[in-house]
Parts: sequence; C-alpha cells; structure tokens
Amino acid sequence: MIGEQVIGRQERITRARTDYVLVVIVAALCIVGLMMVYSATFDMAYLEYGNPNFFFHRQMIWMGLGVVVMIVLARIDYRLWQRWAILIMAVTLLMLGLVALTGNEKFGATRWLWNGSIQPSELAKVSVVIYIAAWISSKGDKIRHVTYGLLPFAILIGLVAGLILLQRDLSTAFLIAVTSGLMFFFGGADLLQLFASLAFGLATFAFMIKQEPYRLERIKTFLNPLADVQGSAYQLNQALMALASGGLLGLGLGGSKQKYGYVPALHTDTIMAIVGEELGLIGCLVLLGLFIWLAYRGFKIALDAPDAFGMLLAAGLTCSLIVQALVNMAVVTATLPYAGITLPFISYGGSSLLASMAGVGLLLSVSRGRRVIQGTRHASVDFGRRDRRARVSRIDRR
Repeated sequence: MIGEQVIGRQERITRARTDYVLVVIVAALCIVGLMMVYSATFDMAYLEYGNPNFFFHRQMIWMGLGVVVMIVLARIDYRLWQRWAILIMAVTLLMLGLVALTGNEKFGATRWLWNGSIQPSELAKVSVVIYIAAWISSKGDKIRHVTYGLLPFAILIGLVAGLILLQRDLSTAFLIAVTSGLMFFFGGADLLQLFASLAFGLATFAFMIKQEPYRLERIKTFLNPLADVQGSAYQLNQALMALASGGLLGLGLGGSKQKYGYVPALHTDTIMAIVGEELGLIGCLVLLGLFIWLAYRGFKIALDAPDAFGMLLAAGLTCSLIVQALVNMAVVTATLPYAGITLPFISYGGSSLLASMAGVGLLLSVSRGRRVIQGTRHASVDFGRRDRRARVSRIDRR
C-alpha cells in the first residue's frame, strides 16, 4: 500500500434500520409480476383447467410464502448462516443428487422433486452464495494461494455445476458459475488465477454445448435467427414480434395477440416479450430501471456491511438476481442464445420466486446489521494495490 489518508473524527455508531427502499423495489417488481402472470395465463388457464385464475392464484400463494420467508430471514441475524453454511451446502448437494436419481421430468429436463413441487437448482442459487461467502471470508489472504483458493473453489463449483448438468440445465449451472466467479473476484482472488479459471470454464461450457445437439442448434439459431423461422427459431422470432408490436406504449394490459398460442413458455422464460407487447418500450425500460435500482441498493448494502461475510453475501445475492434478470432479457431480445432462465419476481414459478424472496430477505438482514456513524464519518482514501485484498472496500473496515 503506497499511502492512506484518514479524514474525519470518531462519532456515535448505531445500528441501521431495514432498507425499506429495497422493500419498495421488490414490492413493485412483485406487483408487475402478478399483473403479467394474470394477463399472460388468463386464456391458457381457462382452456387447460377451466379456471382462468388458476396460475394467478398459485402465484399468489407462492408469493405469500415468499413474503413470509423474506420477513423471517430479514429478522434473523445473517451471521447465523455463516455457522450453518457447511450443513446448508450438504443438504443442497443431497437434493441435487436426489433429482438426478429420482427427479420428475418436465419440458425435456429432470429438475423437480415431489411431483414438480420443488426445483432444488433454484434453491442452490442461494445456498451456494451463502457457502462461498462463508468460505472466502474464512480464508483471508490465503484465497490468493492455489491450494487454499482456486483449487477447492474449482472443485466445489464443478461438483455443483455437474449435478445441475445431470438435470440438463446448462443455463442454471452457467448462472451459478458466473455468480461464484464474481464473488471470488470480490473476495480478492489472484487475477491471473481468475482469468485461467475463466478460460477453463468457457472451454468446459463450449464442450457441454457440443455434447447436446439441441444446445448447438440454439447457437446456430442465435447466429442466424431467420434460417428456420417455423422450426428452431420459432420461439425467438415470435418473442421479437411481440416486442415489436408493442411499440412505445404497448397494446395495454391484456391486449397481447402473441400470447394466443404463438409465444411458447410465455408465462415463464418468455414473459418479458409479453411485457414489451402490452406495456411497450416504456414498460420494459421501467422494469429494467427497477432491476438497476435493485442492483444499486444491493451493492450499497454490500459496501456498508460490517464484516467480510456480510459483504460477500450481499454482493453474491445481488449478482445472482441481476445476472439472471439480464440473461433473461438478453435471450428475449436475441442478444444471447436461448436459455431456460426465468425473470426474477416476474415469471411464474414457485421455486424461483421463493429463492428470489429468500435472497432479498438475506439482503435485508445484512442491511439491518450494518453500522451507521452519525455525524462526520471516518473515511479512508486508499492508493494501494487493490489485488492484495477484497475488492469491495467500505468505510471503517477492520
């Protein structure tokens, strides 16, 4: 470190209150999600179940459970999960293994337990963040050593991703790997090791694509979406048509034409297309703005966290939600190849919604644990080398 300038004086330190701005953001996202699920599934639910509110009622139930989970986790001191991180990870691996052996198949993939009620890969998004945050925070500067840092990190991510790949769920494995890699970077990993693991991960990702013909077909469709409009590129082109027909202001809530049998998976993976058609470009930008605002609040909580575990936990949870949202939006707008990833808080699905609400609850718990210094704060201006420690710094770090 070249030098450090300390400014300010000691003031009274108090505990922070819950981040209610984050609560408002999530509430707004959930309200938009309920509206879009209702609009997208009204006719489909009537034809399939004779009840136009079938999907809407189920989503309401899951959302109610999600709110309870969020409140409970927000009230529990997040440091508790650091002590239970190993057990949480063990239970997650067990559930992923059970899916591979006895899971239920839906949409060409085996991802569910108990007649499609639980999708363990969604819960793994949260439990992996908890475990990695606890693991990295316990290593300190040793995270830069290959035997203490990169090697066990690669084994863990390889094990989790491998179990998820057995479910033919490459997109979720990719999401967990990206989130874990970002946490490894935030924790102060050696950049050379990080780039090496990134190259290895991309090579593994390319290999897994070549192993399944339908994955390779998705890449070809992405590169040339007009080659087979009625075949492999059908879903992509219908989603783009829905977005284009919405224009600037949209056709109005419930006014979508593409939802009548044209856009596949319209209430899950492709719900963003219905948002664009009914609420227009303005609605899409508002939704994107809410996720950007969520990212800002999440990283602010990470910066203000009182310890390394809280910082990494908040940063990891924020990355998981935002990366998932960006990938979903990119797929619908043909910016990335097709991936079966839902839009957090918006898409229909119980496990996905519960995992997202649990992540928010943990973020709120970290926000309640941070310290607020009333008056002039101690601020440090650091001109040292950033790759010698955690890259997410904060005021008054021990």
